[in-house]
Amino acid sequence: MTAPSFRWPYPSLIAHRCGGKLAPENTPAAMRVGAEHGFTMFEYDVKLSKDDVLFLLHDDDLDRTSNGHGPARARTWAELSALDAGSWLSPAFAGERMATLDEVAAFTLQRSIASNVEIKPCPGREAETGTAVALAVQRLWGDAAVPPLLSSFSEDALAAAHVAAPLLPRALLVEAIPVDWRDRLVRHDCVALNVNQKDVTPDLVRDVHEAGYRLCAWTVNDVQRARDLLAWGVDALFTDMLDTIRPPFPARA
Repeated sequence: MTAPSFRWPYPSLIAHRCGGKLAPENTPAAMRVGAEHGFTMFEYDVKLSKDDVLFLLHDDDLDRTSNGHGPARARTWAELSALDAGSWLSPAFAGERMATLDEVAAFTLQRSIASNVEIKPCPGREAETGTAVALAVQRLWGDAAVPPLLSSFSEDALAAAHVAAPLLPRALLVEAIPVDWRDRLVRHDCVALNVNQKDVTPDLVRDVHEAGYRLCAWTVNDVQRARDLLAWGVDALFTDMLDTIRPPFPARA
């Protein structure tokens, strides 16, 4: 797979962590909220439990988004699935639980929702998680018309995913835009560069497109900024504001 030959099948709006700020992130409730707001693509974070179950969680630790404490890597899935992952956001979501990759696959496939699967390894499990996620995505999505886009900040995880499932499309996630971004995209056979929306300029959009790649911007929560980025040609935006930046967009001012 080379970037210039890859047909980009993804919509321009992606629900960040499935439900943005309207539901507890990376949970079944977030999936339902994302779908209810008309999103046809979700982004979510996947890591390995102590007993090697692939589940959704952004942070390395459990404290922010559950009533658990300490590193997620130290817990089995049975322990993780017993936690309350909803009360931290609102009492209305008390008792909400974490989700597995299998669950989000079933939900999105049934509703024809595309996925950006962010490989979010616990510290020290980068390559292991990249391999496990890629193999699971390959199995769960099978011959789906629109394959999930795999992405990661961890180049070790992305490299392992490349080896495990070379035909799955990949995107390199970066905190800041490296001067050698072209070389890194080639190294991991990526189709896209996912960057902080604050770093996007019309020149960057042009340079990425001229190099044969797509450009996605995270996390865009201002309506006018979203309009500007799309007008410049950014291929997709990740957003938390599912109620104001939602399909169809951009709406007329």
